[in-house]
Amino acid sequence: MASSPSTPVMKEDGECRNWSELPYELMASILSRLDTFDILENAQKVCTSWHRVCKDPAMWRKIDFRYFGDKKYNLEIMCRHAVDLSQGGLLEIDISCFGTDSLLNYIADRSSNLRSLELALISVTTEGLAEAIGKLPSLEELKITEFAMWGGYLKVVGQSCPKLKTLNLNCIRIGFDPPFYVSDDDALAIAETMHGLRFLQLFSNGLTDAGLKAILDNCPDLEHLDLNHCFNVNFSGDLEKRCSERIKVLVRPGSPRIFDFSIFEDSVTLDSDHDL
Repeated sequence: MASSPSTPVMKEDGECRNWSELPYELMASILSRLDTFDILENAQKVCTSWHRVCKDPAMWRKIDFRYFGDKKYNLEIMCRHAVDLSQGGLLEIDISCFGTDSLLNYIADRSSNLRSLELALISVTTEGLAEAIGKLPSLEELKITEFAMWGGYLKVVGQSCPKLKTLNLNCIRIGFDPPFYVSDDDALAIAETMHGLRFLQLFSNGLTDAGLKAILDNCPDLEHLDLNHCFNVNFSGDLEKRCSERIKVLVRPGSPRIFDFSIFEDSVTLDSDHDL
């Protein structure tokens, strides 16, 4: 049986040590390695000293419920509590499996220093994203998963987040068929408003060579470009040469990729005969 924090633990030299009497910094370092759920539901309830550490705002700079799928817990309520514990110090958060407009705006209202945000446009709407993103001027990394071709919001993102360096825009469709649409709207919005990008991932996007050219022309710091499943891109003219000269990591449209749909199974019904 594992020892409780109040139970003396034998060290190699034969000396006993009480877990609850570990130095605060060491205890915080150990507990910070737990995931968000374990801290909220387990660690902070063990003893007074652990509870004190778990209430420290420094423990809540990153919140991630991504792979937790137990339906008996209300993750939105738990997430709000974690955001409150951060006391404005939150830097990274992933709400891709359960986020809503109200939760996203709750986070934005209390986390103006947020640097990394990951979400899915399922329960979160483009309107909700547009409203919240204006409150996050320090955002450097944004990861968005779409299950439909929403469009129209990227320009707002770029205008609201001048420090943005990483954008992952993934349109997930059943069967990984080539895009059923051709559109450079996303690419042009990126080119117009996101000049500081270093990492760009556009999975199953409808951009063409014209959109790619606009991105290369207007994002001079771009080093990593992922165009997986962007089958309207043909690298015509000098685009092949420009990419080889400028882009350190280039993922081409036909590169293999496996996406784990299971993390969204409670939010969207996937039907192989229906395009989302």
